Amino acid sequence: MKIVMAIIKPFKLEEVRDALTAIGVHGLTVTEVKGYGRQKGHTEIYRGAEYAVSFLPKIKIEVAVGNDLVERVVEAITATARTGQIGDGKIFVFAIEKAVRIRTGETDADAL
Repeated sequence: MKIVMAIIKPFKLEEVRDALTAIGVHGLTVTEVKGYGRQKGHTEIYRGAEYAVSFLPKIKIEVAVGNDLVERVVEAITATARTGQIGDGKIFVFAIEKAVRIRTGETDADAL
C-alpha cells in the first residue's frame, strides 16, 4: 500500500480527479496549500504598488492505493496536471505501514 501525494495547480484539480476516477481510484483527499519551488513566487501590482507574492496557491491531493495501482496513478496525475510551464507541481510516493477503516475495523488493503 502506498500514499501518492501530488502538489498541482488549482485549475487542474477537476481533470486530475476525473483521470483518477477513470482508472479506479475510489477516494482522495484534497487540501488547499500555499508554497513555492523553483518559481520563487512572483510580483504583482495592486493599486499602483508593487508587492511580492512569495507563496503561491496550490492543491495537495493524497490518494491511498494498493501497490499494483501506484504507477497508473502517477501516470494519470502527470498526464493531466502537466501544462509545460514552471510550477506544474510534484508527486511523492510514501509507503503505508497500516490502514484501518474506522467504521468496520477492516485493515490494510481491505480498508482502502
